[in-house]
Amino acid sequence: MKPAIRYEIFPAAPEAHLFDVTLTVEQPDSAGQVLSLPVWIPGSYLIREFAKNIVTLVAEDADGPLAVSKLDKCTWQVAPAKGALTVRYTVYGFDLSVRTAYLDQTRAFFNGTSLCLGVVGQLDAPVAVELHAPSGKEYRDWRVATSLKPLKAKPYAFGSYTAANYDELIDHPVELGDFTLIQFKACGVPHDFVLSGRLPRIDSKRLARDVKAICEYQIKLFGEPAPFDRYVFMTFVSGDGYGGLEHRASTALMASRDSLPQPGETGMKSAYRQYLGLISHEYFHTWNVKRIKPAAYAPYPSAGEAYSRLLWAFEGLTSYYDDLVLVRAGLIELDSYLELLSQTITGVLRTPGHTVQTLEDSSFDTWIKYYRPDENAPNSMVSYYTKGALAGLCLDLHIRRQTGGKRSLDDVMRTLWQRYGRDFYEGKPVGVPEAAWEAVAEEVTGLALKPLFDHFLRSTDALPLQESLAEVGIQWQARGQVGAADKGGWLEKSKPSGVWLGARMGSDSGLVKLSHVLSDGPAMAAGLSANDVLVAIDGLKASQANLDAALVAAKPGDKLEVLAFRRDELMKFKVKLEAAPANTVGLKAVEDDAAKLEARKAWLKR
Repeated sequence: MKPAIRYEIFPAAPEAHLFDVTLTVEQPDSAGQVLSLPVWIPGSYLIREFAKNIVTLVAEDADGPLAVSKLDKCTWQVAPAKGALTVRYTVYGFDLSVRTAYLDQTRAFFNGTSLCLGVVGQLDAPVAVELHAPSGKEYRDWRVATSLKPLKAKPYAFGSYTAANYDELIDHPVELGDFTLIQFKACGVPHDFVLSGRLPRIDSKRLARDVKAICEYQIKLFGEPAPFDRYVFMTFVSGDGYGGLEHRASTALMASRDSLPQPGETGMKSAYRQYLGLISHEYFHTWNVKRIKPAAYAPYPSAGEAYSRLLWAFEGLTSYYDDLVLVRAGLIELDSYLELLSQTITGVLRTPGHTVQTLEDSSFDTWIKYYRPDENAPNSMVSYYTKGALAGLCLDLHIRRQTGGKRSLDDVMRTLWQRYGRDFYEGKPVGVPEAAWEAVAEEVTGLALKPLFDHFLRSTDALPLQESLAEVGIQWQARGQVGAADKGGWLEKSKPSGVWLGARMGSDSGLVKLSHVLSDGPAMAAGLSANDVLVAIDGLKASQANLDAALVAAKPGDKLEVLAFRRDELMKFKVKLEAAPANTVGLKAVEDDAAKLEARKAWLKR
């Protein structure tokens, strides 16, 4: 039986970055069909106005053209049709991110939220999608990578695919091009690893082996079978790409060339470790966000914001598990994990906003703060990803300690999976109510956790990180930053902390430009502001090198004379330098207590 709603997608003009889309509605609304495009994509909490990329739109029925009127920024009303309705529209796609759509002569990528208009009133109806190759012999080697179910298409071939409804349609991105395909099975389930872009030589076997270890650990953590029949990783590789966006049976990723494993490499370089952590993060979302999700996202309100105070649990706890899984799966050693953890802690402590905004408020305000940062963002907000991960660490270690190792955060996650996630797409979807997450944690652990949640989520008081880590034999080192490249980590030999400026810097045509001025630092006290361009430091032309040299040579109390342009006005500042705050953290495992060593082994599963 032919689906009542069908899309045909043509990469019509790669050189102009234009997709042509034909939408056929067999039984349109007799009063006139309303069509709408989402304004945001799940997993990226910002109103992105995808409709702005629709260039032209026309409609017709068997008798000819139909009038189309726009109701608002993302909604169209078509005049009543006789019989089937056909809508043809063109979409501009030239955003290299994982969130929208892209087309040129080398590849095509799209999310359904950018290309597929929703048929209002029939969003629960099955749909079919016909994918076409661009015209021309230069595209003869292009293939299709998607987790959409084929209707008539052969594997990786152009043709027809199907989805049970519109929500499923927009949750399976599509990659088109001459890509590299790596295949493996995890817990018996086929996984495709797709790499597009200009690739270096890579160690495909190592990549498959390492990613398989991540997948199998996570599947077993929540319990077999996996919640999908097949999974697709899609990575666009470029010079400096990084990012990811989760979907129910796939993920879209961006990675730099130097983050991929090279033939002959045996160690774990930091760029590859970061890439594996990204893969782990997005794959964990298969359970935590795509199926266990806040009630506000069940279903997603595609026409506007969806407010939840639970993103600390869905993004933050996913961030806690992403690197932890690398240890538990045997991909990195403990010292490597502690380096990553120390850098996360350092990043939060160096952000003054962690004493201003709570985790619940950070979650709720993501639409106007986290995804829309400005020059004052570090002073006014905290990331629910990073601080949420640290809250998850403290919560996990607290549960383990208070239950004598009988319960952990793993048990809470498995219960949430069984109660809210496992059958999410099998019947009427049910999300986690605002108060339910904490209630489940108390039920599973048998602990009275409200005071802890009040502390972690609803106050700006410091998390008990040092104390929690000490219970599993992790030593804490707090010190001042040593040089601009110091992101945190253990120093065996202490170095003088020196002074700090209290500003973050970027580059503007080779000049030093202040990107952020921190609220607790000397730069703000002196009157410097974000976007000031430094001209001279103590009479010498400003550069990152001589600024670093001046800070290394200075002592607390010394003053720097800084000349800077603010807009087109030259201004002079006297900056009284202060000792660098002890907000750089290093972590080191110690072996001097058998009970703590056993607790650490139980936590890390090794």
